[in-house]
Amino acid sequence: MSRADAFSYAPLLPIGDDLTEYRLITDEGVDVVNGPGGRRFLTVESSVITQLTAEAMHDIAHYLRPAHLTQLRSIIDDPKASANDRFVALDLLRNANIAAGGVLPMCQDTGTAIVMGKRGRHVLTDGQDERAIAQGVYQAYTKLNLRYSQLAPLTMWDEKNTGTNLPAQIELYAEDPGGHPDAYKFLFMAKGGGSANKSYLYQETKALLSPARLMEFMDEKLRLIGTSACPPYHLAVVIGGTSAEHALKTAKLASAKYLDNLPRQGSMTAHGFRDVELEAAVLELTRDFGIGAQFGGRYFCHDVRVIRLPRHGASCPVAIAVSCSADRQALAKITPSGVWLERLETDPARFLPDVTDEHLETDEVVRVDLNRPMDEIRAELSKYPVKTRLSLSGSLVVARDIAHAKIAERLDAGEPMPQYLRDHAVYYAGPAKTPEGYASGSFGPTTAGRMDSYVEKFQAAGGSLLMLAKGNRSAQVTRACQSHGGFYLGSIGGPAARLAQDCIKHVEVLEYPELGMEAVWKIEVEDFPAFIVVDDKGNDFFAEVTKPTLQIGKR
Repeated sequence: MSRADAFSYAPLLPIGDDLTEYRLITDEGVDVVNGPGGRRFLTVESSVITQLTAEAMHDIAHYLRPAHLTQLRSIIDDPKASANDRFVALDLLRNANIAAGGVLPMCQDTGTAIVMGKRGRHVLTDGQDERAIAQGVYQAYTKLNLRYSQLAPLTMWDEKNTGTNLPAQIELYAEDPGGHPDAYKFLFMAKGGGSANKSYLYQETKALLSPARLMEFMDEKLRLIGTSACPPYHLAVVIGGTSAEHALKTAKLASAKYLDNLPRQGSMTAHGFRDVELEAAVLELTRDFGIGAQFGGRYFCHDVRVIRLPRHGASCPVAIAVSCSADRQALAKITPSGVWLERLETDPARFLPDVTDEHLETDEVVRVDLNRPMDEIRAELSKYPVKTRLSLSGSLVVARDIAHAKIAERLDAGEPMPQYLRDHAVYYAGPAKTPEGYASGSFGPTTAGRMDSYVEKFQAAGGSLLMLAKGNRSAQVTRACQSHGGFYLGSIGGPAARLAQDCIKHVEVLEYPELGMEAVWKIEVEDFPAFIVVDDKGNDFFAEVTKPTLQIGKR
């Protein structure tokens, strides 16, 4: 055997200097005490960790980073952006402005709380940090107008909403963050189901590691992300990894911009690095997809991070993850000077343009009265091509996963389709809590694809002939709509607060009140924006833009 090289070490992910702008939360509950050997220790009360967590979860539900808002504004100012790109970007900026009021969260899916902490060796707590963090998550979700999304498994088949949004995903590390033994640093995230479901792992080989083959791979796989996670995205791609799970975790961190200061090239210490040239190439690739900011255009992605990691010679994992339009994360730190949280943007109105909608739109907007008979509504929609922008007013029935499963059981038992699904369009959604004095809590669309398996059965029984949600659908939905004269309308994913404030005028429960936000609701809407995505003739807007255009090489 050959002699081993001399020992050398570098962190696998050298994250670089912290350039974050912070704001002080409190300087109470922390103290510096003398210890053995002349060392000084930072003591942190558990209540401080709870307070910081609650404050962080509040902020990321209502505020965004200035850089993200700048990118939204740049879409409006880009002459190459499509009218649909600009319309979505403007709606998302308006949504951010409403959410910043601190009442309606920016997205109705207020997510799984994810917290990562790195505690320096000279930081002393009571040893129950995870519990203190969970307490902060509990305080935020129970006191604010946030949604409870976590299900407790009671048996392998039975589960129940915990009613608190716990458990949170909490990971704590014993590590001097940034080389500071007396610091405790955190990353707080809220990850909704839509973007979490668009995390992918591919087990590839050395054959992938050539410029042409890798771009072919990207052209094929990135289109599969679709729009159900609410683009424009912050896209992260990780190539390599010491394990599959580490590749996936790195992709999640990269999508949160946590790894932006990685080195720009590799070395024999085998640390990870960013390939900024490849990032630019992949971003330009996505510009040409035609998917755009949900309904056609250039802005499928705001930006791209490509991270290269070391790998075992027999493995080449590739991980892909996105952060969606609800780009919810914040850094925090506890130091001898106090408790600090990343300063997010509290005045997003300054990013709004002075122009009106008329300056941004070039396409016809078709106004649709949802209170007309279903046959008349479908006859009207049949006149227009896919991608037509609509403005909906009238009654919608709201039902999603669990309600669909219960109705399917009734059909299987020989019962008729509920009349409300025959008479009204169905909106796939689940609301956040309704603030006092409001008609609705944040109430944006749910990923449509989760209901795909029900469409043929429901349409054959006379229901779900007009569906409204976000994201692309499978071919079986297109076939069902062509067979039964149905339509799928895409709503803008992301602006849940704006929809609640401006478009939803009344909400009532129709059936299954015991299901909470999963109940069947009836809502009254006014000027609710949508686009025709699948029509009654077998046309699907996403069918063409999700096909790869680069030649896929043989494996």
